[in-house]
Amino acid sequence: MRFPNQRLAQLFDMLQNEALPQDELARRLSVSTRTVRTDITALNVLMIGHGAQFVLNRGTGYQLNIVDSVRYQSLLEQPSHQLRIPRTPPERVHYLMVCFLTSAFSLKLEDLAEEWFVSRATLQSDMAEVRDWLAHYHLTIETRPRHGMKLFGSEMSVRACLTDLLWKLMQEEGENPQLTEEVLNAGVPEQLAAELHNCFVRCRIRLTDEGEQFIRLYCSVAVRRISEGYPLPEFSAGDVDEAVCEAARQITLLLQTLAGKPLTEAEEQWLQVHIASRQVQEVAASAISADDDEALVNYILGFINSNYNYNLLTDKQLYADLLTHIKTMITRVRYQINIPNPLLSNIKQHYPMAYDMTLAAVSSWGKYTPYVISENEIGFLVLHIGVGLERHYNIGYQRHPRVLLVCDTGNSTVRMIQAMLLRKYPQIEVTRIISLRDYEQLENIEEDFVISTVRLTDKAKPTVVVAPFPTEYQFEQLGKLVLVDRTRPYMLEKFFDANHFRIIDKPITQQALFSALCQQLEQEGYVGADFYPSVVEREAIVSTVLGEGIALPHSLGLMANKTVVYTVLAPQGISWGDETAYVIFLLAIGKSEYEEAMAIYDLFVTFLRERAMPRLRDSRNFDEFKAVAMDCLSRF
Repeated sequence: MRFPNQRLAQLFDMLQNEALPQDELARRLSVSTRTVRTDITALNVLMIGHGAQFVLNRGTGYQLNIVDSVRYQSLLEQPSHQLRIPRTPPERVHYLMVCFLTSAFSLKLEDLAEEWFVSRATLQSDMAEVRDWLAHYHLTIETRPRHGMKLFGSEMSVRACLTDLLWKLMQEEGENPQLTEEVLNAGVPEQLAAELHNCFVRCRIRLTDEGEQFIRLYCSVAVRRISEGYPLPEFSAGDVDEAVCEAARQITLLLQTLAGKPLTEAEEQWLQVHIASRQVQEVAASAISADDDEALVNYILGFINSNYNYNLLTDKQLYADLLTHIKTMITRVRYQINIPNPLLSNIKQHYPMAYDMTLAAVSSWGKYTPYVISENEIGFLVLHIGVGLERHYNIGYQRHPRVLLVCDTGNSTVRMIQAMLLRKYPQIEVTRIISLRDYEQLENIEEDFVISTVRLTDKAKPTVVVAPFPTEYQFEQLGKLVLVDRTRPYMLEKFFDANHFRIIDKPITQQALFSALCQQLEQEGYVGADFYPSVVEREAIVSTVLGEGIALPHSLGLMANKTVVYTVLAPQGISWGDETAYVIFLLAIGKSEYEEAMAIYDLFVTFLRERAMPRLRDSRNFDEFKAVAMDCLSRF
């Protein structure tokens, strides 16, 4: 018997061994007594054919009345099968996907709507996302009048889609009834867990935990599909290591037993590809022949060196790490095997500079190869590139505090004070050392603050008075100025201005926006004619939405003559691929200011962490925008 919801299952269990009044049942289930009566009626309808009913006895409450003990005992011996009804739109999309991917017959939305207690219109709306998801796997849903809707596509695509979906659900929710009851044959994942691991150990194949879990999930899906009469068509894996071939051979025999049907040669060949694409390579970089994978490593590192001025070509560790990863990545992209990257959104948000460098390199490489490298794969490459950048460069420009030192004592005293200051705060940059008389003649001070041995007249800059031998208190006061973050506010002052700020409160397309902004920048001499096509090309590769409605359109590489950020606020939102952008920063970054300008990315990451998009979007002019931005930077 299948309970339509969890509450009916709880009610059934409560009344097995005792009689309970309506009030007690309502209290335990946190519902009204009217709901209890409705649920009892629903339970009795379900139990009509099982020899029992729940009846109400005055004074004692509801109790179980068994009419046919044989039929009722047969019901109790069956495994419970509770239907988890999807409540939210994402859950309904997942369930609809599972239904279409596993059903041998046409489905009617009316039937599903009745079972899930929603309207047909609601499911019709959810189907738009279902179709988009299936389209990525070249799967389509066709509708036939009076018959319903049915999924069409290759068996490889069905298995890939189903495996990726289940993997996503497993990562998000852990144990999920869909994984064990709705999709996979009972007991199969548990049987595969130990057997697959032992097989890989015997064949000396190293896999990550996630890689082994994914193959186990694919094998579980394969068992169901094969047992229901859906084998793979003809397929050949090409050259594969002998160890991988042996592992696939052993696993094929295991799946044959679990499915209860013989497996074709194509099944074993496809298993070889799955294992090879997730195998952890243990060979040294020098032992790998110079084929596509080595060419791709050289191309990526060379592209970053020539276009972004970071030389990672001599990093042997990075070269070996990339080569090891890309060797298996080439196998995956060749056969369109998708490995989910759960960190992708974090990588894009928190390492935007390394992400853009890697994306630009891979996209440029893509013009010369038939392979399509997915965002997930690029995310993995970004982690390797990011580690290399951190190992060799102080990534993230920092603007050190610039100090004016005013001292009327002798030269030796000045040098002593300067040495003590730099020993305590080495990030200080003493730009000038002048006398009190020279200080009084200054009209303005360019430095961030002043350190003096005597009291001074105020010139609109913070001042700290210290003794020739500064006390701890004076060092503390100085530290409050030294340790202030000046990098991001400085970036805001230098690269953002009112002339490159717009509020667009009427509908506009992404293309029209790019054209208008780039045209102005070209007329002002910030960029050349090749900048606009490059911005369009970059956006076509992957959306530049960083998150929270903030977009960072930019060119592929450093193509600006001078660095500037064009800020656009769109209160109504601008359609940005599958998302909507409300705050847009068009980046034009030049090579001459590259090191400094890279700190701009820290500004945008700060806006995300502070969830500042609504406040930025609602600014009425540049001054308000700047005030909100400065507030975010000061609180971070």
